[in-house]
Amino acid sequence: MTSRQLSFDLPSRPALGRDDFFVSAANAQAVGLIESWQSWPEGKLILAGPPGAGKTHLAHVWAEFTGAEIVDARDVAGRDIPALASRALAVEDVDRICADADAEKTVFHLHNLMQAARHPLLLTAARPPNYWPLDLADLASRMQATPAVFLQPPDDALLAAVVMKLMSDRQLLPTADTIPYLTRRMDRSFDAARHLVEAMDRTALEEGCAINRALAARVLDKMDPEMQTSSPSRYTAPDKRQS
Repeated sequence: MTSRQLSFDLPSRPALGRDDFFVSAANAQAVGLIESWQSWPEGKLILAGPPGAGKTHLAHVWAEFTGAEIVDARDVAGRDIPALASRALAVEDVDRICADADAEKTVFHLHNLMQAARHPLLLTAARPPNYWPLDLADLASRMQATPAVFLQPPDDALLAAVVMKLMSDRQLLPTADTIPYLTRRMDRSFDAARHLVEAMDRTALEEGCAINRALAARVLDKMDPEMQTSSPSRYTAPDKRQS
């Protein structure tokens, strides 16, 4: 594959192009399915993964392939559903509409219209659909019948690339020993990487100091212990049989 590492959900200016995605064993299956979207069963896929794993970036990559619009699931109820269903579509954070009766009914209607029109549909969520407490049984059954792929927690190569990408998005220039130092000591999760880079950026601005190993050590010492390797990751990946 020619893709590199995806971007992440930050308030900075993340690069969302296909060439910004780093492929490792943790995300190779998801990347392969995004690139081969024409072969999805029934033209739909659920992309699941922890916060900051790159779901939004992959949705943008897929939108470049398909010309799809990208919409947040919580905004669907206020949209023109037949218009949304008239083309390829990515719906983000579908698991966040659980217990919202209007949103669930609208997404159900949207799903059915798109299936009838045979337009491709990408759905993103933090976890696979069997973990979603949907109240609408018809929507739950359709989501559970949709193929799902899970972005796994990062391996060594991906974790280092994640930290470097987050810093690049913020235009931070770490010294050569900073990222290896961080990846040996931080919690092995995308969420922790995002919080850590945010803290380093904020501290460097406040103190007018360089992004180096000394700063990394001080920031790690001040952070929530759950963001360090002394505690396990706060996010547990679902059984791979669900992906």
